Amino acid sequence: MTLSQKPALPGDKIAIIEEFETGENTFDDGQSIRSLVVGTPEFDKTSRIARISGMRRPAVAKSGDVVTGSVAALMNNMFAINILYINGKPTHAGLECICQAKGAKKRILVRVGDIVTAKILSLLNGVIHATISEPELGVLFTQCIKCGAKVIAMSNNIKCIDCGYIEERKLSTRFGNSDFIKFNSN
Repeated sequence: MTLSQKPALPGDKIAIIEEFETGENTFDDGQSIRSLVVGTPEFDKTSRIARISGMRRPAVAKSGDVVTGSVAALMNNMFAINILYINGKPTHAGLECICQAKGAKKRILVRVGDIVTAKILSLLNGVIHATISEPELGVLFTQCIKCGAKVIAMSNNIKCIDCGYIEERKLSTRFGNSDFIKFNSN
């Protein structure tokens, strides 16, 4: 029998019972040893045990973690962030968190497409809740909403260097510092 190192799905045949015994994350169906989880088959030839090493699970942000991502949606009093980094490490889990936009009726905190950093407050009922209320949290990068050009910070406002349009945002103390882009090298 060829021993494959490609990932196995639950129920996939990984060996026959005459060659190996069941190990971690496997079961015996009477003829074959099959996978219980998604993972990579491993075979101990000395003890004749077949097992599946589970695949890495996607990173999920926990309370207190700092996330960086792009604003995906704006709602009445909250906005959604598509999480790209958790504590500076890239994640491809496709998770979003929700930030309450307290006082958003009076001011514009973020716009769709802004790159922001936020702190995770809690995970309740499958929803990740975050905040941008601390000084180092908020918008890291944005563009002019009118013409798409570069902007500069002016206290709690941004000003377009091309058309001169001024708009309010909740800026991070790290606004304009592109060090968040270098997280990928970790």
